[in-house]
Amino acid sequence: MPVKRGALVAVGAIGVLSLAVGVGIAWLGGKQVGSLLPPREQCTATVNGQMVVLDFEQAESAAIIAGTAVRRGLPARAATIALATAYQESDLRNLAHGDRDSLGLFQQRPSQGWGTPTQVRDPYYATGKFYDALVKIKDYQTLAITVAADKVQRSAFPTAYADHEADARVLASALTGQSKSVFSCTVNTDSAPAEKVGANGLTPRADAVRKDLVRTFGKLSTGGYAAGGVSTGHMEGSAHYDGRAVDVFVRPISAAHTTKGWAIAQYLVARADLLKIKTVIFSDKIWTAGGRSDSGWRDYTPPERSGDPKILRHLDHVHVDVLDQ
Repeated sequence: MPVKRGALVAVGAIGVLSLAVGVGIAWLGGKQVGSLLPPREQCTATVNGQMVVLDFEQAESAAIIAGTAVRRGLPARAATIALATAYQESDLRNLAHGDRDSLGLFQQRPSQGWGTPTQVRDPYYATGKFYDALVKIKDYQTLAITVAADKVQRSAFPTAYADHEADARVLASALTGQSKSVFSCTVNTDSAPAEKVGANGLTPRADAVRKDLVRTFGKLSTGGYAAGGVSTGHMEGSAHYDGRAVDVFVRPISAAHTTKGWAIAQYLVARADLLKIKTVIFSDKIWTAGGRSDSGWRDYTPPERSGDPKILRHLDHVHVDVLDQ
């Protein structure tokens, strides 16, 4: 029985379509019309033309390291030294193994007095212990990064820290807020179950964000929520009315407070996948998870309504909200 020409065309078309799906490209009439696959999930920081690419685990760790420096009032140089060290020791991962009894981000050894195995695998504790040792080093800010790092770590390969110095500088500049709107993550959001508002006026996810910020940055001035919920003061449809949003105040407006605001805002983006964050807004810029997250920070145009322009433009506070469902 002869095979009909139309059948061959159909089979061929299916084969081409299958190939296109395999590589994530859709074709119509011989023309590429877009990708069938979501963008790759990752985080990037770009400063002075140099880009650093991280996966979510690395981004989450880097954010804690830089955020802890901000909390302690340490210079970005301290964060650079800590990040270069963690890069070399663990590739910014909270390892459960290492040379002899070394563990965690900085491969600290319990047998050498760094803490218990559980403590050194706590990234907050481990980072704090690193900075405790770093600030005791005389003139650490003027030392070569390899020298400062080795004085803390006593490494067998001290020059290896230099391999990560450039990337560490980029991340430190971004995540301490010295460079604005340069750290972003592509997060392909999944659905999350709806949550009820708790006693403090926040859903559990939103409250987890608030607690995470406090653990890293210490005491912060926050608002946009209240016991029993809020029903006024925000634009129509605001996540504040659902208990899904927190405002972190950096008042009064100043260069130092704006820098801290960008440290907080970019920290939140670095931990957006972990904390199920949907939106971050600060200082005329907005980042959103999902389909537009691969566009990074975008210009934010406040709604046309009466109010203080500083507040509407989010110049004095960072807005963060979480997934609703």
